[in-house]
Amino acid sequence: MPEWTSFLSAMTLALVRVSGMVVFAPFFSSTALPLRTKAVFVGAVAYLLAPTVAALPGARVSIGFSALLGELAIGLVYGLTLTLLNEMLLFAGQIAGLQFSFSLVNLLDPASSIQTPLLGELFQLMGTLVVIGAGLDRIMLASLVRSFRVAPLGQYAMAPATGLAIVRASGGIFLAAVELAAPVLAATMLVEIAVALMGKLSPQLPVMNLTVPLKTLTGFVIMTGSLALWPRFIEARFAGLLDLAERLIAYPSQGALPGMGR
Repeated sequence: MPEWTSFLSAMTLALVRVSGMVVFAPFFSSTALPLRTKAVFVGAVAYLLAPTVAALPGARVSIGFSALLGELAIGLVYGLTLTLLNEMLLFAGQIAGLQFSFSLVNLLDPASSIQTPLLGELFQLMGTLVVIGAGLDRIMLASLVRSFRVAPLGQYAMAPATGLAIVRASGGIFLAAVELAAPVLAATMLVEIAVALMGKLSPQLPVMNLTVPLKTLTGFVIMTGSLALWPRFIEARFAGLLDLAERLIAYPSQGALPGMGR
């Protein structure tokens, strides 16, 4: 009976940690996955991990408010940090949509239930395909499993610097979004400049009628050509965010958070 009680306690704590990540992390948080499927997946992972993580050095297999809060915090650190990838793609889509004159073309985002730009949805779908195709979802899950060794069950306590680091990291999504949309942004701006110069040389030229079609056509051509660079770009940003999440989890045990100010 004591062994069974210890197993259930370890499974409950592991389930809370995995659930925190699944709620926000890319791909796992998608509403395209049924809630029952997510629940079965989280339960199966917790069931398989419980015997191993309970035997790790430093594990405290006892259910309490602080233990549950610490496990939830670890999952949320992973989820909230990695969800910045989706926000970066959405913002890049907004920038590209503005240049394509698609700023008024919105769709209902099933994930957030709010109106989002058309190209923002396209960029997020492309990002999800890269995550699945490159196996980043499995890397994310493997990193969460490794976190049980760095932060044993029932031992984690979130420091104030952890939340501050996530807020600072969220500022990087703007620069990353501009970098992703830079080819389209530069090409469409050059088209605008070229059409404006043509309008100066030939005042009879219907500049307003030419600008939007030329910008849209040029933007789509450039974006299609730059798709080959997307996987490497998204994988690099994902690796950076995952590394940040791992360092945030290891912060209480290391006593320092290297690179937090960067």
